[in-house]
Amino acid sequence: MPTFTDPARDANEAYEALRGLAHATRPVEDPSDTYAVIGDLLGGMRSLRQVLDQLATVHLNHQHQVTNEARDLAGGAVEALSAADELHQAGTLIDQAHDRLNAAMGHSGRIVWNPQEPLTERWVGIVFLHSEEADRVLDLIDREGAEAGIEHLSGWDYGSETTDAAMENGDVHDRAPVCAGDRQAETGDYAMTYNPQAGHVALYRRHLVRPEDALDPPAEAPVPPRRSPAARETTPRRGAGRDKSWFSHPGVAAVKQTRGLSL
Repeated sequence: MPTFTDPARDANEAYEALRGLAHATRPVEDPSDTYAVIGDLLGGMRSLRQVLDQLATVHLNHQHQVTNEARDLAGGAVEALSAADELHQAGTLIDQAHDRLNAAMGHSGRIVWNPQEPLTERWVGIVFLHSEEADRVLDLIDREGAEAGIEHLSGWDYGSETTDAAMENGDVHDRAPVCAGDRQAETGDYAMTYNPQAGHVALYRRHLVRPEDALDPPAEAPVPPRRSPAARETTPRRGAGRDKSWFSHPGVAAVKQTRGLSL
């Protein structure tokens, strides 16, 4: 502990504290601690500057009361003046170091040492339609354009309910799936794939997840064979559980039923 009265003892304690700090900063487990360390060093540097000035003043005040090793008063005065001058020079260098350290502290204070993990982009299935259900949307796209189709299909998006259903059903992709012959259009966070020849249309929404929650896509996604209009299936791609309505979301239907929701 500092004495605040014994300069020799306090100087020795400061030396030991700096030795300890030198060892402690070899492995810095939490880099965010460096900001506080720099701040304390900056305060210590100001105190060191004050100490150097005070030590220089002591040498100046006692220059006429000392001798050198040869017991020469004049020689003692020269040594005292020289020591005071060097102490002042050291103080000037401390000022420069202080400015550099202060700038370093400013830069360090703007660092985010532990940023949140970057999110991974995935696409969740909103709805997949085929047969007569898809024909209505395909006709809309043909009349009014792809954006009108996306806006219409976005009515199947129930937010978190749709996302949860897609996660449960494994309808999550690293990119919006595109089969052979499909066309694709994007608006905002939505991507629509449609194929007038095969008679299907699908809508996907961009969804950001933590890397550990991202599903690894298969090495090679199978491409379904093209179907003629006469051979279009009438069974939803995602299995049973659809509403009777032609615009029901196949993955959310079960969720809505359990929650008592209806369109």
